[in-house]
Amino acid sequence: MRNMKALGAVTLSLALAACDMAPKYVRPELPVPATSPQGSAYAVDGGQGMAVTADTGWRDFFTDARLARVIETALANNRDLRLAVANVEQARAQYRVQRADLLPTVAGTGTATFSSQPLVQFGQSDRLRQDVYQAQVGISAWEIDLFGRVRNLTKSAQEQYFASVENRNAAQVMLIAETANAWLTMAADQERLRIARDLESAFGKTLELNKARFAKGVASELEVRQAQTSYDSARSDIAQATTLVAQDQNALNLLAGTTVPATDLPDALPQSDATLDNLPSGVGSDILLRRPDIASAEHQLRSANADIGAARAAFFPRISLTAALGTVSTGLSGLFAAGSETWSVAPTASLPIFDFGKNKANLRYARATYDAMLATYEKSVQTSFREVADALARRGTMSQQLEAQTSLRDSAKIAYTLSDARFRAGVDSFLTTLDSQRSLYNAEQSLLATRLTRASNMVELYRSMGGGLK
Repeated sequence: MRNMKALGAVTLSLALAACDMAPKYVRPELPVPATSPQGSAYAVDGGQGMAVTADTGWRDFFTDARLARVIETALANNRDLRLAVANVEQARAQYRVQRADLLPTVAGTGTATFSSQPLVQFGQSDRLRQDVYQAQVGISAWEIDLFGRVRNLTKSAQEQYFASVENRNAAQVMLIAETANAWLTMAADQERLRIARDLESAFGKTLELNKARFAKGVASELEVRQAQTSYDSARSDIAQATTLVAQDQNALNLLAGTTVPATDLPDALPQSDATLDNLPSGVGSDILLRRPDIASAEHQLRSANADIGAARAAFFPRISLTAALGTVSTGLSGLFAAGSETWSVAPTASLPIFDFGKNKANLRYARATYDAMLATYEKSVQTSFREVADALARRGTMSQQLEAQTSLRDSAKIAYTLSDARFRAGVDSFLTTLDSQRSLYNAEQSLLATRLTRASNMVELYRSMGGGLK
């Protein structure tokens, strides 16, 4: 017993003093400018003093109650997010399996051996019956991690687990953004359908007026056909918009993972913003480190760094230990009697001599994997920087574009009203009125598209800056 305790103390001391063959990890410098781009396209109003986007919970950011309920439904039911959660559980289980190799596995065994063999003495034959009972507790082939091979494999598995957690977070952020954009798209298509129906009604009245004028000989058949063309075009737009609304609802149901209640569906784009609009404008590049996809890429890089340490340790001796402490007796009643104790210790050391380049190839593979993960990390940072810059550029000119489109729509509306009055008074031809109707319709559509772009841009800016985790 005293020998076993001494051996255990020595083994523990060796394990604590073990070295680490992995390179020291240093976070790579961000391969992007320190601040967001500057210029006329990035000029914005407000947004100063706003809390960091990643600290703004999605329930606070999305101010429309119906949209917030749909997002909450998606977070509870979306299958892609459930898959990401399952991947996290898989990675955590794998990490725990690998971590268990750091400590010896203690197992207890009990055996009973019964044997009988012939025995010849003094010319007389007999049989010798022998019973042996044995019970022991021990460890088998436990690797004493002197050079950090097992610890680096455990570190690698741990970083893979952390990466899977960040992948799940990234899936949540993307799901929130996709759900919000799908809801806003459906809202815009609902409004597009309303505009098409209003236009059909206006063109229908104009068509009837031209038919009546033609019947009286005041208008030509050309004017009737022109009015009919515009009327049929509006009918076609109604059919297309109806299809889009149905498809938008299908897409929203898929994201939500269930059928969205009719009370939560939009009927038009909200007149007021469906989100907060005072997100920060001038931000540093270090905010990108809070994005879950960037964090996941860095954990993958750390995992590859640990794999290099494990590959290096394979060049050094591998020491393992098998030990057992137990008792043995020829009778079951004396199995735990005094003097029946047994123990055994069997340390083993192995050193690769000729492996035909296997360990070198493994090390090269580990280093190449690190280089690949480094390139992936840097590309992820650059892609994220571009996404934020693009969203800021879109936001910077959005107010001017929206103002211009609103003025254009208002002018087209007044022009149509005047041209229609002049046509009815017989001052202008129907062609002028027809052009005014089409211009108004195009202006309505452009204004709607601009409003949707503005709403979607706020969602994209929120997502690209790392919002959506809280």
